[in-house]
Amino acid sequence: MSAEERALRARNLRTLALLAGLFVLPLAAAFCTYYGSDWRPAGHVNHGELLRPPRPLPELSLPGTPESPLWRGRWALVYLGSGGCPGRCRATLDLMRQTRLALNQDMGRVRRVFLVIADGPPAPEVAADYPGLIVVDASTPAHAALRREFPAGDASSRLFVVDPLGNLILSYDARQDPHGLLEDLKRLLRLSQVG
Repeated sequence: MSAEERALRARNLRTLALLAGLFVLPLAAAFCTYYGSDWRPAGHVNHGELLRPPRPLPELSLPGTPESPLWRGRWALVYLGSGGCPGRCRATLDLMRQTRLALNQDMGRVRRVFLVIADGPPAPEVAADYPGLIVVDASTPAHAALRREFPAGDASSRLFVVDPLGNLILSYDARQDPHGLLEDLKRLLRLSQVG
């Protein structure tokens, strides 16, 4: 092999190494950055507060049908409030109804649940004013375990999402823009094979 051929071969090997480096080095740098440091991308796609870990809720039966579990088979929008259902409560129940209606053909996959956690049984006009709303009196000592699973704080301004397996997964501030809740529900229903 002549000196000219060796020089040509060396130049070709350098070019090949440079091309390989252009593809391999960014992948190696990304791998080291992601797995070798504490840095993680901060982006997320959900608008609500993701509850980590998901909280499995105690089984409840649908009112009037003891053999049908409330948390199984469908997604649920849940609101916790007092039995009298003052103004903020009514506004949140309206938000739940409008969000469910905005789901169009998927609205049958979502239940609306009002858990009464204070002031005794719910006012009868609440169920009459909101057809399809499932009202459960959860103010009794028998439902203490259920109430404990929901985050502490001002429940009168929070909406919760329960998945079809009975896990509490998301929390929303009902006073904020409701489009975030609707977008998250649409995404969950589109990606879900359950419920």
